[in-house]
Amino acid sequence: MRITVIGTGYLGATHAACMAELGFEVLGLDIDPARVASLSEGLLPFHEPGLPELLRKHVKSGRLRFTTSYQEVGAWGDVHFIGVGTPQRAGEGAADMSFVDAATISLARNITKDALIVGKSTVPVGTTRRLKTLVRDNKRPGVAVNLAWNPEFLREGFAVVDTLTPDRLVIGVESPEDEVVLREVYATALESGVPLISTDFETAELVKVAANAFLATKISFINAFSEVTEVIGGDIRTLADAIGLDARIGRRFLNAGIGFGGGCLPKDIRALQARAAELGVDRSMRFLDEMDGINLRRRERAVDLAREMLGSLSQSRIAILGVAFKPNSDDVRDSPALDIANRLFDEGAEVWIYDPAGNANASRRSPQHTYVASTEEAVKNADLILILTEWDEFKALTPEGLSAQTGSRKIIDGRNILEAQVWEDSGWSLGSLGRRYVANQAGGRPSSERLQLSSGPSL
Repeated sequence: MRITVIGTGYLGATHAACMAELGFEVLGLDIDPARVASLSEGLLPFHEPGLPELLRKHVKSGRLRFTTSYQEVGAWGDVHFIGVGTPQRAGEGAADMSFVDAATISLARNITKDALIVGKSTVPVGTTRRLKTLVRDNKRPGVAVNLAWNPEFLREGFAVVDTLTPDRLVIGVESPEDEVVLREVYATALESGVPLISTDFETAELVKVAANAFLATKISFINAFSEVTEVIGGDIRTLADAIGLDARIGRRFLNAGIGFGGGCLPKDIRALQARAAELGVDRSMRFLDEMDGINLRRRERAVDLAREMLGSLSQSRIAILGVAFKPNSDDVRDSPALDIANRLFDEGAEVWIYDPAGNANASRRSPQHTYVASTEEAVKNADLILILTEWDEFKALTPEGLSAQTGSRKIIDGRNILEAQVWEDSGWSLGSLGRRYVANQAGGRPSSERLQLSSGPSL
């Protein structure tokens, strides 16, 4: 079985390399000749741990190739995966389906033998049935081209693991024969016990956006409570630990801070709202609008806290540690950290940024800031330091070590990764989202007030 992957961005390049690792011959297609040339040399245009090694390994082995030719792909492949982007449509919440549509039409026109097209992109529900019409109207006479949908569940920073050893596989198919084909593609994972859910097109399309909406809801929930604890006192991390011990809730994704970002969650929940409105069930998804609002307010709060700690942002020098939307990634799409940096700059602050992987992408989007190659360079003359991405090297910072690099003793922990009491006892003024801020005075007076709970009946 020969596999092709249409679109060699984050999803497509990962899927292509991992399919080669599973033993298949793989041909990746992209309409960007420069990207094809780069990948053909084993060079990855983005940061993803473990993927560069896999790419180089299988380009060298000959098991993985790249092309710009739909004609070559259509004549060569048996199973064609579509992994092109579905960005948010400019000025709207809906997904831009033009790339998926173009890829499907081009494939259908060039496939010369019976084949299966498998969508992996995150799409509005109803897409697969609409694409069936495009395939029917554009395929060659006498050639059978079927469709299936197989949503991806990749986490940036863990994409290779998530592809090779997923926690579940979901496929939307219309025939047992198509299910058999996909069972063969994923035989290694299925043999290891990975559960497979075979369902209809619509359910398969909804699974990814439903999962993202749920995760975004969980993050927004704890951030909503962080707004309360900042006002009345208390510690949001302790609150999250306590409710997270409930097996029905769980601790994962209950991390308060500056909120979620990236290329998936924000656009997917907005696209889901837009699609629900088209289907006449917008009331069912109205809660997503409030979630989006909670998420964006956390960014505003970080700027408010910076202003509170400095008195004025104008002519201040601010160091930002971390600008990617999450660690182990260079992705700055809808990054809360970069948004905060821009807001600080707009209020007159001079912003110095260090991110272990995200500087280059951030500098292309926001060139007005100063980007440096280390924490030490960023914080050297800073009036205030903000930690906005939870990279391991920032988690490992100590009050004594950072004091040796900067004259400032003011820091905002935007991801709640520092042990606040340790920093406060060392004389630092520490602000965080989810704890009441009180300026630290000499002698290490705590900068937060916790609610003291007496013992009493459990609720």
